[in-house]
Amino acid sequence: MLTIMVSIIGYIFGCIHGSQVVSKMKKVDIKNSGVKNAGASNTTILLGWKYGILVALIDIFKGTIAILLALFVLTENGISGDAKALLVYITALFVILGHNYPITMKFSGGKGTASLVGILLAIDWKIALIGIIILLLFTFTTDYLVVGVTFMYLSFLVTTYMFFGMEPTMVVVLLSLLSIMKHMENYKRIWRKEETKLSSMFRKK
Repeated sequence: MLTIMVSIIGYIFGCIHGSQVVSKMKKVDIKNSGVKNAGASNTTILLGWKYGILVALIDIFKGTIAILLALFVLTENGISGDAKALLVYITALFVILGHNYPITMKFSGGKGTASLVGILLAIDWKIALIGIIILLLFTFTTDYLVVGVTFMYLSFLVTTYMFFGMEPTMVVVLLSLLSIMKHMENYKRIWRKEETKLSSMFRKK
């Protein structure tokens, strides 16, 4: 019963999309413009970094709030230890599923990067700090966000195994596979030297 409850919590929050909010504000179809992704990076490409940051903040904090709500529910029901950790990670999985495949957008959403950052912040500040540093380091070193995201997932995999053991790590494996699937076009564009570089995004006002 609690597994179903936290899954629903995760999915509902995941379906809240910052890009939808900005699309209504600016009357721009973010999902079907630019690189055709309902996320902060595509919003930045289309509308500039100010609106990209707004989308990112909405998507980050929905992940944080979903995990905190799940933690509250689990604590109130006396769940602790390994069982609690696994259920929190299941919540995280469904936040990303909701973001990537939201019922509010005909199951075609974003890629979940900002939401993952919010999830990390709520799960454990040490995991979050390591993940964000890795994300920034590889993004700014290569000038490609997708490279930073890939290494952030790798760090999440390692730190989860170190802090919480095998079962939550298997959830991160699923999350990583979802990320790879969603970013496949980015990898192909990097190979063709067509991917938008981070530096060019922030030249926009």
